[in-house]
Amino acid sequence: MDQIALEQIRNFYTLDDNVATGGQPEADQFAAISQAGFDVVINLALADSPGAVSAEDKIIHDLGMVYEHIPVNFNNPAPDDLDLFFHSMQRHRGKRIFVHCAYNWRVSSFMFLYRTIKCGCPVDEALHDLHAVWQPDNVWQNFIESALDSYNRKY
Repeated sequence: MDQIALEQIRNFYTLDDNVATGGQPEADQFAAISQAGFDVVINLALADSPGAVSAEDKIIHDLGMVYEHIPVNFNNPAPDDLDLFFHSMQRHRGKRIFVHCAYNWRVSSFMFLYRTIKCGCPVDEALHDLHAVWQPDNVWQNFIESALDSYNRKY
């Protein structure tokens, strides 16, 4: 595995042995993701997000990986988007998953919520990983707090 190639992806971040996140990879960087042993790529960016790769789904399928696209409006994340993400993560549990969006801001927020709500990760630990990537703005902070409240989790 060429860790250096992966680290060239904007805001690349490894959460554990099975999950890594990042901003939008360039088309040729998907080969490094495949070579690193990832089985699944989940894209939370919109098709017209900065740096979006046309035919990303085809590139990923041609590399032998599973591709899932859950477009999340950065300025208006919705609980339904989070539910789709939770289902996708559960469906691929035990596989190596790379999750990306444009800058790894949507992803880091969704991963924070997934880890705390679905995996029982302590909030402080998940918060450390979230803040290693970005400090959520008001829209995302409100979304995170609302999601935690809806699952009776404390922030």
